[in-house]
Amino acid sequence: MSIPRTIIASVSALVLAGVAHADELKPIQSQDIDLGEVSGVAYYTVERDGFHVVATLAEGERGTPVRLQAVLASGESVVLSTPRAAGSAPATVTISRHGDSLFVEEPATN
Repeated sequence: MSIPRTIIASVSALVLAGVAHADELKPIQSQDIDLGEVSGVAYYTVERDGFHVVATLAEGERGTPVRLQAVLASGESVVLSTPRAAGSAPATVTISRHGDSLFVEEPATN
């Protein structure tokens, strides 16, 4: 393999290692959500006006649960996030609708 091809292959591997991972979610199927100290589950139902997404999150076992509800049309998304230490990016989970599919995307862990 030539030097340029080796460099391109190495850079591609590093870029792909940091790519977020998205799981397709089916209606009524629950998906775990992990935002560090805050975690929970999300699911959706298909209604006439769009996909009704419900996420219930809490901090640990004793934290007060918080419920988020959103109606997504195709091409729309909702981002759940929690802050981290100053200078650090927040922990995020993105729930996106593309056509008749819903995806839960979490950043890759390094």
